[in-house]
Amino acid sequence: MKALIVAVSASALLAACGSMGHDSGVASSNTTSASSASTPTRAADGTLIGPNGRTLYVFARDVAGSGRSACVDGCAANWPPLGVAPNAVALGEYTIINRADGARQWAFKGMPLYYFAKDAKPGDKSGDGVGGVWRVAR
Repeated sequence: MKALIVAVSASALLAACGSMGHDSGVASSNTTSASSASTPTRAADGTLIGPNGRTLYVFARDVAGSGRSACVDGCAANWPPLGVAPNAVALGEYTIINRADGARQWAFKGMPLYYFAKDAKPGDKSGDGVGGVWRVAR
């Protein structure tokens, strides 16, 4: 009986985390807070995807480890950052940067992570190679 209660509690906690609101400061259906206690992303077919199942990207103009994003204003409207829940903390190769607008963003191996606004559904990778400066995060 105790195991059943623990399992039900864990399921409820995961469901609540999966429905967490946006926290990136960018109004977009692609921006979502981290839903996993172990990592803010997961891998699918060698690609990092966010908690909403959508592909994540890195921007060649970002400097790894700088703690800054070079994608601001209009860029961030097209490339919404992977937002960070208020109580989240850095996890291994995942770090948190503070954006110019005050929002917090996840970075992997020092590179900020972004969605592409034109990806219509999970599994889309239409942002890969855009402008020669965007690539799928791996």
